[in-house]
Amino acid sequence: MVCNRCVKVIKDELKKNNIDFIDVNLGTIQFQQEISEEDTRKLKSILIKEGFELLETRDAKIVSQAKFLIIDAIHHQRKKPSTQNFSEFLSINLKVDYSHLSKVFSEIEGKTIEHFTIEQKVERAKELLLYNELTLSQISYELNYSSPQHLSRQFKKVTGITPTQFKNTGKRKKLDTI
Repeated sequence: MVCNRCVKVIKDELKKNNIDFIDVNLGTIQFQQEISEEDTRKLKSILIKEGFELLETRDAKIVSQAKFLIIDAIHHQRKKPSTQNFSEFLSINLKVDYSHLSKVFSEIEGKTIEHFTIEQKVERAKELLLYNELTLSQISYELNYSSPQHLSRQFKKVTGITPTQFKNTGKRKKLDTI
């Protein structure tokens, strides 16, 4: 689950299927106690129906947590100090060696952490461009780019168009489809 809409869908489905839970957050469901095998089967079915999966391996959980931290830091500007790079930020918060995280992330997601982070930054830049409240320089600063040109190059590489072209025609993807 990578967005608040995902959380709502899962909460609604759990309630509809009478599966007791304490809380649903991005990437996690908290239960009061261990759920039965029958409820586990229902949960897996619900997740698959909604386009998710139950993460049971340690590596899959780490990758999901890394995605959540990246999305949260970029889109909600929480937790990550602007002077800290993502590799250090992820290693500290996940308490895992970055080289291991990088390897399993690429295996599971089919893209590098860096590429995933760039995609998220471009989506955030799109959002900020559509608000039309900040200049490209201000957006590049907010997203910790070294310059507006660097942001523009990455933006064009990911989208195929410049930030200015996007601003004139732009449509954004939903976070859970990136």
